[in-house]
Formats: sequence, C-alpha cells, structure tokens
Amino acid sequence: MPSVFDTLKERGLIAQTTHEEEIKKLLDEEKVTFYIGFDPTADSLHVGHFLQMVVMKHMQDAGHTPIALVGGGTGHIGDPSGRTDMRSMMTTETINHNCEKFKEQLSRIIDFSDGKAIMVNNADWLLDLNYVEFIRDIGSCFSVNKMLTAECFKQRLEKGLSFLEFNYMLMQSYDFLMLSRNYNCKLELGGDDQWSNILGGIDLCRRKDQKQVYGMTFTLLTTSEGKKMGKTAKGALWLDAEKCSPYDFYQYFRNVDDADVVKCIKLLTFIPMDEVRKMETWEGQQLNEAKRILAYEVTKMVHGEEEAKKAQSTAEGLFSGGNAENMPSTELSASDLADETPLLELMLAAKLIPSKGEGRRLITQGGVSVNDEKVSDPNATISKDMLSGDGIIVKKGKKVYHKILAK
Repeated sequence: MPSVFDTLKERGLIAQTTHEEEIKKLLDEEKVTFYIGFDPTADSLHVGHFLQMVVMKHMQDAGHTPIALVGGGTGHIGDPSGRTDMRSMMTTETINHNCEKFKEQLSRIIDFSDGKAIMVNNADWLLDLNYVEFIRDIGSCFSVNKMLTAECFKQRLEKGLSFLEFNYMLMQSYDFLMLSRNYNCKLELGGDDQWSNILGGIDLCRRKDQKQVYGMTFTLLTTSEGKKMGKTAKGALWLDAEKCSPYDFYQYFRNVDDADVVKCIKLLTFIPMDEVRKMETWEGQQLNEAKRILAYEVTKMVHGEEEAKKAQSTAEGLFSGGNAENMPSTELSASDLADETPLLELMLAAKLIPSKGEGRRLITQGGVSVNDEKVSDPNATISKDMLSGDGIIVKKGKKVYHKILAK
C-alpha cells in the first residue's frame, strides 16, 4: 500500500515541502497531527478550500489527525496573501457566524467523531493577547527585512500594505506554536500561496521551543492556462447550496476544458489512480464521459449523493430535450413587472449575464434561446403572461439553462 505522501504526490497535490524525506518518514512511521487554517472571510467555503478538504481526507484516511483551524482571531485582520488590496473589516458577529458555517461544510468531508479530527478556533488565544507582551515575545523573533522578501508582502508594497496586515504572518506563525504546544501538531498544510506564512511558523517553533515542525503546500486549483479555477459569471464556486445550486456546481465541472478534466479528477476526487491513468489516454467523446464522472463525484462529496443524482439527471434531461424540474430558476415578483419586460433585464436579474452589453453580444452572436427558439433581437421583450404561467426557459450558449418565472 503506497504511503499517503506518495499518494498526494502521484495525484499532483503537493507543491512544496520544507523537509521532504523527513516528512515522508514521519507520515510513514507515526500518526501525525497536522493542521490547515480557514479564515472566515465569507459565510461559505469555496472550491479552492474543497481541494484542501480533499487533502485532509487523504491524510485522515491514512490514520493521521486533522486540525481544522478556523480563524476567529486572524479573521479580524485578513491575510494579505494573493490580495491586491486590503480585505474589508468584519464584525465579531459576522466572523463567528462564518466560522459556524465552515464547521458544517467541513463535516461533510472530514470525520470529526471520536477525536478523529479536531476543530479549533484561534480566537481562543489571539483575542486576549496583550499587544506589548506579544510584540516583545513573538515580534522579536521576526526580521522585517526577511518578511519584506516574502511573496505575500512583496506584491503589495507598491500599492500599499497596512501595518495591520503586516501582523498577519506573526499571528499565523503563533497559531502553529500554540497548536504544537497544545496538540503536539507537527505539520502545517496550506495552499502554495501560504508558503511564507508556514515558514514563519516553523521558524518560530524552533526559536521558542527548540522543536522541529514541518510544512507542506499543495497545488492551487488552476486551469492549464494558469488561471485560477472556481470563478463563474455569478462569482466564486461556493460550497453552500444557497450561494451556488448543486446543479450550477455540477455544471461547472461538467463544462471544464478538455485539457483540465483529468487533472481535476486527480486533485478533487478519490477515483483510484489506475482508473485515472486510463482516462489520460481518452479523447473526444470519452473526455465527455470523464467530465460527467468528475462533475458527479465532486457534487456528491459537497452536496450528497441525492443532489448529485438530481443535478446529473437535470443536465442529461435538458440535453436530451426532457423535462428538468431541478433546473436552476429565478422567481420575480409579478407586481414589479411591466406588461412587457426586456429579455436583457430578465437575464440580468437571473445573473445569466454580467451586463446588458454582454447580453447584446450573446444575442447578436446567436447564443441565446427562449423556450427553444433562438432570439435574434437584443431588444426582445417577454410578456408578463409568459412569466406568470410556467415561466420561460432561457438557454445561454450550449449548456446553460435557467428558468425565469413570476409569482
């Protein structure tokens, strides 16, 4: 049986390690407690976090103990990594609410029963810190010159980096120190954009406790062109069904580029690598089947088997001309509608287009149909009667279907 390190490496999940051979030996010989941090910047995790959850499950299935650290403390500051501007400040109530939502979503993938995984909130040690004591004790271990060479800070220096955000690395490093002391945590995992912060924590544990701990980052979810995956016309690909329906979630992966489908199967599913290697030879129609497998497997993990089956049958029903009761829909108030409403306004309300200009372009290029009839006039209108009955089905492009109705 391959080691979990070899499994992660074979699937392309590992980006960087601090001590590769030592980490591999540690994971082979011990039951290791490790952690991944999740800052509550929204009330839902997104597909980028899902990749981290998959790594946690690989590790847990191999007998290691995950700590899911929610950032009830660091969320008050915000990680500058990967940002071109400062994050908006959140209230304590918002942060606590978001942390609770994270617990619910993480529990779909990670088993927290009987101590198999631990949920910890860094508010427990960060919010009551005495600032002067913290700066004397922890700040003295950090070189400003060295911090300024970190990628997460370098890219912000030209546009401005607040001193508030500059503290973030100290706080994340302090998290590792506290988890090492309180839970014998030996390994921090995170996206590759967290490399500098992880190195800070490892160095702090060495300086304060003369203890060797380790770090490992994993691949960011990007397309073959290097663009970040998980962005849709409606925003991020959220794991919350209220923010992104299971159907839309399924369709995102059903429509990934041919060049990305096998990579996504490696990174985001638990399909055995023997099967994945066969898929690497697939072409044409076979790649469509690979996309179908990918979409179903990922949707099943995030939303459950029932919702995955519904999303799959809805998609296949649409493509075969059948009924689609689970199709994503937008309900409008009949009292707010005129007798005739421009189609572009309806598409905007349904978030099918980001702007009327984009809608006009789509219609002009033949990319929009209403109830299976191609729309050629960008100024087309829809009657209130049509919307108040069964509603209309708008098709955008080849694969996006959306019902719009008035109540």
